[in-house]
Formats: sequence, C-alpha cells, structure tokens
Amino acid sequence: MIDRLIGFDTTSRDSNLALIDFVRDYLADLGVESRLTFDDDGRKANLFATMGPDDRPGIVLSGHTDVVPVDGQDWRTDPFTVTEVDGRLYGRGTSDMKSFVAVALALAPEFLARGLETPVHFAFSYDEEVGCIGVRRLIADLANLAVRPQACIVGEPTEMKVISAHKGKKSYTCRVRGHACHSSMTHTGVNAVEAAAEIVAFMKSLARRFRDEGPHDPAFDPPYTTVHTGTISGGTALNIVPEDCQFAFEWRYLPGHDPDAIFAEVEAFADRLLPEMHAVDPATGIAFAPRSEIPGLSTDPADAVTALAKSLSGANDSGKVSFGTEAGLFQAAGIPTIVCGPGSIEQAHKPNEFVALEQVALCEDFMRRLMDRVCARPAD
Repeated sequence: MIDRLIGFDTTSRDSNLALIDFVRDYLADLGVESRLTFDDDGRKANLFATMGPDDRPGIVLSGHTDVVPVDGQDWRTDPFTVTEVDGRLYGRGTSDMKSFVAVALALAPEFLARGLETPVHFAFSYDEEVGCIGVRRLIADLANLAVRPQACIVGEPTEMKVISAHKGKKSYTCRVRGHACHSSMTHTGVNAVEAAAEIVAFMKSLARRFRDEGPHDPAFDPPYTTVHTGTISGGTALNIVPEDCQFAFEWRYLPGHDPDAIFAEVEAFADRLLPEMHAVDPATGIAFAPRSEIPGLSTDPADAVTALAKSLSGANDSGKVSFGTEAGLFQAAGIPTIVCGPGSIEQAHKPNEFVALEQVALCEDFMRRLMDRVCARPAD
C-alpha cells in the first residue's frame, strides 16, 4: 500500500484525484462509502469515510495526501517509486506522511473483519503543505455527520511518539511601494528595498528578543516563538532606486503567545517609516497581506485522547513539537486531537526521504491495539 500511494505524484501544485479515486475504489470494494469535498476547480479533493456504525462517536485517523516538490533535489532513486534499502523505504512522502495513510488503509480489512463497535473514520486531505487548505473544507463538512467524532489522531511523522501540542503559524506577504529615480539622485526617490530591509531587520530584532526574553517553553525545540523571512525580491538595476520590493515572512508561535500582538508590533514599526516616504511621494506605501494561518495544538496531557494514544503506542508520556499540522484545526472544531505517526520530521521535505520499516511495524502495532479497543472480536 505504501508503494501504491507513493506512486501517485501528489505534489501540492498538481491534482491528487488519482490517489483519491484509488482510495475511494479500494474502500468501496470493502463495502465502505466515501464522501469527497473538492476545491473550487474540482482538481483536488478530500476523502472522508467511516468504517463501522455511524450512530456513535468514532475515532478519526487523519492524514494529508499532498507532498512537497522534488525539483532541484539530489535524489539517488526515483522519488515516486518506493525503493527498499537496508531496512528503509525511500520515496517522496514515505515519512511525510503517506506511510501512516497506507498502514490505516492496508489494515482496513482487519478492522472490518473484527466487527467495529466504535466507528473509525478516515480523513485524507489535500494541500496541507501549502497552508492546511483542504482540510478546512473537510472539517466544515463534518457538521453533516449525525454524531461528532470523539477523537482524532493525525499521523504526521513523530517516530510514533504521542504529541499533544505544537506551535501555531502565521505568514504574510509585505509589499513596499517606493519611488524610482536615478541612483545618483537618491534624495528624490524612495528606496523600496531599503524600506523592506528595515522591516526585515526589525523582525530579526523581535526574533532575538523572543529567543532571549521569551516566553519560553522548554518542551519545544526551539523553546520560543520564531520569526523568519523566507523570500525577498525587488529592484531592476543597480543604478535605479527601486520602486517595488516584496518579501514573505512567518512566525511559529508558542501556544499562548498572541500572534496578532506580534503583527501589531511589525505594523507599528512600518508605520514609522511612512512619513519619510510620503514626504517624497504620497503614493508610496507599505501593504501587508496574510498568506496562511495554522492554529497551534494544545491538548491537555490528561485528556482522554492523549491517554488513548499513549496506550496504543506504549508511551508513558506525551511531547511537543515546533512544526505545524492539521491537528490544531480539528481541535478548533471541537474534536480532541493528538499527533502520532511513523517516520521522522528530520526526513520530511528532504531529498532521499525515507521511513524505517521499524517505524512502519510500530504503526501497525498501534493500529492493531486500536482494533482491540474498537472491535467486538479478538484477533485470530
């Protein structure tokens, strides 16, 4: 099943429908119906399916179907063909996160054969890698269920450790409009690149402040909110004062650290640049636009879903991670959620991504312990 799913090139810029159609048909052959929710163009879809009774609260097994691009990466093998070497399965998405989806699907016949008393739901989304876009429609569609799920397990790569909290993320684009002139007459122009650089430098000072002064939570790595500028572009030639500059930035914030308060500081700094710019040309300006937002996850370690995941994984405790997932969106919708899946985030998005077979086996054990909880008949 891992081999089949990796074989679908579901890079976020492309359609995931071939994979979704395969999963729908596979489940249909098992007597399980699927409900699809599409993007505006009908090129991508989420899949939601229920095994077992639909008149009682169930457990969601959630995963995204899209992967990041392989462009420009130095792969030693075909990224869309699983290659097994020394106890590892190489391929794009093996760690992030098709192996979890594959294990859940591969064991679906066993779930059904053992007679489900508590329903198990599959929730497979599109466009997680570009802002957790698709899952929002899937979650909105859950309002049509007769009974709300009691818990959700998001199978992102955690080395099968139970994760009860992760940072939130907010990202923005900033466009600075300056006033062009010859570089020998800089006093008659407004340099958009330099204004952008001042804002970027201010955000670097925020990053240092959060690092040094907090807030801190030692359970995260790093234990503070991070601020990051990822791309910047502007200007046309060295001898022209640049009229335009654009850059993209984000913060990954600790639970409890207000992301809007951070943005307010950035806006206030940018506003202080405007009088000097407007003195040259009132048409100059600085505009911010939101790009994406992923809420953080903060599940009580004593919550029932955490206790369930710990019992299924054999863990004694739960942890926290800095990367974002769809889990915060499920939690925001009122569904208690944790993160636990095979593979390591250290392999995600890299060339020669892999998942260890040992991790796959641990995920299989996790699923079979779940069967013991939700099924009427014991294992053969």
